[in-house]
Amino acid sequence: MSTLDGVITGIVDAHLHQWNPRSTPWAANRLSKLYRFVPAFGDRVFSMAVSQADREYVLTPSTVARVYEPMQYLGDASAVTTIAGVPIDTVVHMESHWRSDETAGRAESPAGRSAVEETRYVMGLPFGVGQSPRLGAIVAHADPRSESFGELLDEHSALTDRVRGIRWITTRHPDPKIRNGADVDGILASTAFLKGFAEVAERGLVFDAFVYSHQLYDVVTLAREYPEVTIVVDHMGAPVGVFGPVGARTGATAGARADILRLWRERMVTLAACPNVMVKMSGLGLPVLGYGRERWGNIGSRGTLAEMVGPLIDHVVGHFGADRVMFGSNFPIDKPNAALDMIIGALVDLLASRGDYVLAKAFRDNAMRVYGIE
Repeated sequence: MSTLDGVITGIVDAHLHQWNPRSTPWAANRLSKLYRFVPAFGDRVFSMAVSQADREYVLTPSTVARVYEPMQYLGDASAVTTIAGVPIDTVVHMESHWRSDETAGRAESPAGRSAVEETRYVMGLPFGVGQSPRLGAIVAHADPRSESFGELLDEHSALTDRVRGIRWITTRHPDPKIRNGADVDGILASTAFLKGFAEVAERGLVFDAFVYSHQLYDVVTLAREYPEVTIVVDHMGAPVGVFGPVGARTGATAGARADILRLWRERMVTLAACPNVMVKMSGLGLPVLGYGRERWGNIGSRGTLAEMVGPLIDHVVGHFGADRVMFGSNFPIDKPNAALDMIIGALVDLLASRGDYVLAKAFRDNAMRVYGIE
């Protein structure tokens, strides 16, 4: 099997989450409060106490109930060198949507100054200690619709020069049993968002967009309005249900799944015409793609994963090109379905035939350039 040995010195994981639910308000709502106590009750209580949307999104409570910091990530990454020939040596921390009870009712929420505390927390983690990868960049949490948006960006940047971008999750789905990350539709194309987004452009920041595939035209609107801003589409545009049924009815038949794939392809082609848009080959094991509902995993092998995501990867690389794609693990969200070395191995297998240039760009060079990693 192909490896990255001799191609790059180390992998950049451009999409990593870190949290400690025992001591940080990374998502203070009823569900997250339950998560903090779930390990004491087990999966049985989890399956009865939370919605189908949340169960299908994380599969198992251990994903979010337990501490996930550099030590835990290093354990997950320990087999990567054996599989890929090189280690993961740099990571980009992706915001994890902190929102504390103290800020939930304030005017500046949902941007929330607790998000600034997330940046402070990340800077205090032991990245680069021992064999742990170094922290290359941070993509922080902030809402361009907020009146205090510019101030919040400055507060993030005052803590560290590693803040290179922001993300505001805008996922919404018409299926009522698929998890929403936003409370209204069309945020990215809204007047308030587009007006506030000028602060991103002025500061030269990157914007990570997490939308579901039917929302991709909103990203097109944003990209055309701000052609000077680099926009990174997370999780390849997340075609929910493309591999199997999720929610109440999404992807329930072969015909429905074919339609999801077809519409995703069309929207990605349109998006590729915007030269300031990149695609993150992340979320390869994202449960809501429709892999299945078993808590112990639903993919099984590197070969199976490569076979399933292969058409998506080929379409993305074929239309966006080597200079506009990058790898991200989306750990620990994808962990229940696929080990980190399995994800990387499958992606190496899919890209190897395109040559060392594509491998180097996808696994290191593009992330280093886009997120300004030294």
